[in-house]
Amino acid sequence: MCGRFTLATATEIVADFFELAATRDLTNRYNIAPTQSAPAILIGHNGQSRVHRELRWGLIPPWAKNASIGARMINARAETVAEKPSYRAAFKQRRCLIAADGFYEWKKTETGKQPHCIRMSDDGVFAMAGLWERWRSPHGSQVDTCTIITTEPNELLADIHNRMPVILTRDRFAEWLDLENEDPKSLRALLKPFPSDAMKHYPVSTRVNAPANDDQDCVAPVALE
Repeated sequence: MCGRFTLATATEIVADFFELAATRDLTNRYNIAPTQSAPAILIGHNGQSRVHRELRWGLIPPWAKNASIGARMINARAETVAEKPSYRAAFKQRRCLIAADGFYEWKKTETGKQPHCIRMSDDGVFAMAGLWERWRSPHGSQVDTCTIITTEPNELLADIHNRMPVILTRDRFAEWLDLENEDPKSLRALLKPFPSDAMKHYPVSTRVNAPANDDQDCVAPVALE
């Protein structure tokens, strides 16, 4: 799964990477957690340009009676995302990219779970495949939410966790965001593990376990005994 991630890359670098015409200044985030705002890239109202939106992490299906379900829907499995009632409409019509420069996974050890930070080999920004949805509360308020799609791990991460987020290369962004494409077969072909040789990971402090901790210490490497 993917339960925490980071984005502390300069705004102008993120804008260039995703080919955004403009974006608001991004705040450095070192421990983005479920139900918090997540930086997403969507196709704008003109159907062509890409825009940056902050979406609540944890997808709330339109039919949900209350927002609490979102906390349990932070990830969607690539193997079933096209068929599950909670995700299939968004998979066809509301795909997005989630901007990140790292994510965390917890490895089981004899003394507990040890968090690891996973990044690109060059520490660069990357895009996780996501879906977004619009939910209206019984009182009429509107909430836009998102989920991150996960797949089986690559060789690098298999020893840490049995899932990893789907990471898309830049040459696949247009295909994923093309909302005229509703072909499940071609879309699901994009949902595969990212190459191990382009990634790295290292152990970090258990400070990341608490969502209230959101600073550079969360991503600092630690030595294991």
